[in-house]
Amino acid sequence: MEKRKIVILGSTGSIGRQTLDVIQKHLQEFEVVGLSAWGNIGLLKEQIIKFKPQVTVVKNEYLARKLRNELGNLSKTKVYWGAEGLKKIAILEEVEMVVVAITGIASLIPTYEAIRHRKKVAIASKEALVVAGDILMREAKAHNVTILPIDSEHSAIFQCLQHEQKDSVEKIILTSSGGPLYNFTEEALNNVSVEEALNHPTWEMGNKVTIDSATLMNKGLEVIEARWLFDIPPQKIEIIIHPQSYIHSLVQFVDGAILAQLSEHDMRIPIQFALFYPHRIINSYNRLDFGKIGQLTFKKPHFNKFPCIKLAYKALEIGGTMPAVLSGANEIAVNAFLDKQISITKIPLIIEGVMKEHTPQSNPHLNDIIEADSWARKKASILCGSKT
Repeated sequence: MEKRKIVILGSTGSIGRQTLDVIQKHLQEFEVVGLSAWGNIGLLKEQIIKFKPQVTVVKNEYLARKLRNELGNLSKTKVYWGAEGLKKIAILEEVEMVVVAITGIASLIPTYEAIRHRKKVAIASKEALVVAGDILMREAKAHNVTILPIDSEHSAIFQCLQHEQKDSVEKIILTSSGGPLYNFTEEALNNVSVEEALNHPTWEMGNKVTIDSATLMNKGLEVIEARWLFDIPPQKIEIIIHPQSYIHSLVQFVDGAILAQLSEHDMRIPIQFALFYPHRIINSYNRLDFGKIGQLTFKKPHFNKFPCIKLAYKALEIGGTMPAVLSGANEIAVNAFLDKQISITKIPLIIEGVMKEHTPQSNPHLNDIIEADSWARKKASILCGSKT
């Protein structure tokens, strides 16, 4: 049986590493043709030696040379760099599936090009769908491409919607753990340390995604993703806080029935589902033990204490280039918090400030979206550096 050829963009990040872990268990099924990492060439080198991809991509020419020198005679893998490198490996002729696990706007162009070249896309990167969901889904439809969500919440919704009619959906309910700060008082939030914000109760993720979880911006971004992935209007997408995180999301139908997808806190489960879709494959990952869990609880989200959610809904409502501005400003503000330049409560204030200054463009092209993202980053950087 011919192996399925796969490219992983962001192979040294959390999702990329877990994707390779799934593939390692099914080497008879997959051939890793391409890997990308931005700066972590130490881990990338290990992955190259182990999986022997034809090509790999790093951030810049300096790192490309360094990696090539370190590999020496150990590997014949070609090393590309930068945005052009990402685009090259996303459209390799022999590749069947591209796993997109890059954070930030860098995921947009390779995702778009992979779709245009009729590759299956398994997507974990929020930003591509947030900033250009309308464009990507339109291209996917035009090229008969399946976009498979890897995020546990969107994978859950995708699974619940299998064999269901779209017009039978009453609403989508995205679950949120609440992150590490949900029970903090508003006063305590002003003094949150980086270490506290990175101490997620249930999931091990990259720093940017973990801070988004702490501010609940991740849930706002997921609302925008869900709107495009499932062609569901925003008013039919709700958020519920579910601290145990065993229910990954739910779909309520017009007859009052609700379907939910439950599993352990293991991202390899939705990753495996996407890689093997439409088939389910046996694995040895932990199973839920309801006797041990005891109870599942739910709370309504605190929109005032976590205003990033409201900003995301607002950006989605305004549309055009505004979601790109939301995403770009958020990324700069999150990095400023991680660098201890600002408090975590300033993140939504910076995003709101940038959004207020932006005049959104309707029906934007990709270049318009990239320009809006760049503009938002510059504005947010100025606000992060201000003392007010």
